Amino acid sequence: MQANFIEELRWRGMLHDMMPGTEEQLNKEMTAAYIGFDPTAASLHIGNLATIMLLKHLQLCGHKPFALVGGATGMIGDPSGKAAEREFLSEETLRFNQDSIKKQLEKFLDFNSGENSAEMVNNYDWFKEFSFLGFLREAGKHLSVNYMMSKDSVKKRLETGISFTEFSYQLLQGYDFYWLYKNKNVRLQMGGSDQWGNITTGTEIIRRKDATTDVGGNEDAAEHRAYALTTPLVTKADGTKFGKSESGNVWLDPTMTTTYQFYQFWLNTADAECPRLLRVFTLYNQNEIEALEAEHAQAPHLRIMQKAIAKDVTTRVHSESDFEIVKQASELLFDKNVIEQFEQVNVKVIEALDIIKVKKEDYQNCPNITDFLATLIVDENNEPIIFKSKGETRKAIQSNAVSINKQKVTDPNKALDFTLLREEYLIINFGKQKVYVIQLIYTR
Repeated sequence: MQANFIEELRWRGMLHDMMPGTEEQLNKEMTAAYIGFDPTAASLHIGNLATIMLLKHLQLCGHKPFALVGGATGMIGDPSGKAAEREFLSEETLRFNQDSIKKQLEKFLDFNSGENSAEMVNNYDWFKEFSFLGFLREAGKHLSVNYMMSKDSVKKRLETGISFTEFSYQLLQGYDFYWLYKNKNVRLQMGGSDQWGNITTGTEIIRRKDATTDVGGNEDAAEHRAYALTTPLVTKADGTKFGKSESGNVWLDPTMTTTYQFYQFWLNTADAECPRLLRVFTLYNQNEIEALEAEHAQAPHLRIMQKAIAKDVTTRVHSESDFEIVKQASELLFDKNVIEQFEQVNVKVIEALDIIKVKKEDYQNCPNITDFLATLIVDENNEPIIFKSKGETRKAIQSNAVSINKQKVTDPNKALDFTLLREEYLIINFGKQKVYVIQLIYTR
């Protein structure tokens, strides 16, 4: 083994709970373990990334990771942490999501490393042939309703109501573990701390279905053959849910969260959150992380920890070349010579920025800067991006907080006579931290 997996999780703060015997099993031999991912969206997000890192460290420590894409369970949806039942997705949408998630997981795990090569499985492959009566006989008879009702994911939904469909989810996930245990020699299931109930359902099904007398006459031998391990859910320093930006989830797919937005998310992390995020989301070792923390403490304004996280995670989720481009793009907007640099920089750097597109004819017909900022700078839903009203815009301009192409705007009625950068761009600053790039486009 290259390293002790449990010890790696301990110092990183990534170990929440595990069943007795788990550490002994992992220290004894190469162990196969899995985590399930339901294809309820076309991409995984950074909340999923915390559990993906469990599989990554497992493999780096010499064990064998399995990633299960829930083609079957995704048709139902996990009730854990949900206040209401999920909307059902079409089979076509689920298939598309499954393929997208597989491609993302392949970026993190090594599928060609010999004995401990990662494997991808889809639970639809073993559930598609099951009849309803067959599944009740094969799995349903082994768990009591009392046992299933005792799970937190169920108890929390009893007040608002839970359908039989979602109630049965833990039975399906539990059978996944049993199938992998019997067919792939998977001995451990891992996941977020909110999955403890579903995971231990799997160990219980294995115990009950496989509790046959072994050679030594131990009828409870199966109880010690399957194990569970969970990692803490990652939260912000104030205890709120981590993983969302102002626009929603931070996705791993660049078509859903641009590489620039992804990089900026990590770069804008609060200092108090960085020590935890360095341990959970990066591959820096303990000495490297402690050195980064010490260096950051000497000069917090340089945001050394944030830059280290952003580099490591952006490179692995996207690519090194993508990281270099968005790093340049990010530095460009805060460069004191941004206007000169903007004219000279490679077009790929500009294209990586979050660019707000405005029809050139609308710009040309706009009477003044106030109307432009308040009515034309909008998102795809036609919602204002910088200022919510003309009154708010005028107030910002009069307080000397707005500049266009680094020139202060002091007159709310100023005409739109700015020199365009590269003949089509404007850079708008609101205060010291908010920068917006506008592209004027022709529409025909």
